[in-house]
Parts: sequence; C-alpha cells; structure tokens
Amino acid sequence: QVALVESGGGLVHTGGSLRLSCAAFGFDFSSYAMTWYRQAPGRGRDYVASITSDGSIPTYAESVKGRFTISRDNAKNTVYLQMNSLKPEDTAVYYCNRPRPYLDWGQGTQVTVSS
Repeated sequence: QVALVESGGGLVHTGGSLRLSCAAFGFDFSSYAMTWYRQAPGRGRDYVASITSDGSIPTYAESVKGRFTISRDNAKNTVYLQMNSLKPEDTAVYYCNRPRPYLDWGQGTQVTVSS
C-alpha cells in the first residue's frame, strides 16, 4: 500500500532545531525526487525544499535557504529535513510528497516555534 508517514515535529523555541523524517511505502522511492511542503494556519500548502532522486541536488525556498537541509536515504526509503535556526514563521504542518501526480498526502507533522 502506498503511504507517506511524516514524523519528528514538535514545539521548540525560536532558534531551536528539529529533524523531520518522511518514510515512504509502496512505490519505487529511489526513482523519484521528493519534496517537503508546509501549511500554516489559514494558508495553502507552500514549497519548502526538494531533492533529486539520487540525493545529489537539493533546492530550497528562499525563506529557508541557509537554515534547512534536505537529505534522503534510499536504502531506508526516507527523506529528511533538518531545520535549524527556527523562527515563529516556520510554524506549520509539514508534509512530503513526490512530484505530480502526487501520492495521497500523509497526516503531516506539526512544527510549532514559540517566540
């Protein structure tokens, strides 16, 4: 069964760090680029970062560049998002997915950054 399971969120203070994980099931993970998105209250789902299928080329939204690092382990079918220097505006539910056509979205993982 195809599924994406995000984890690792939590409550941190401004300047703190979190490492998110997204475990993928039921498709050929190593053949696809993967992307992290986030959705803040009252907003649509925004692009955060993506990584090529072999993990060699990461790209980032300007708002997170220099603070977040995307990586993947194809042996574990997992993509990661290391988030450092967190800000209150990073508060959101974070999701991962492959490029369109999207898989069914996972439940996401809540990140809350207090000021």
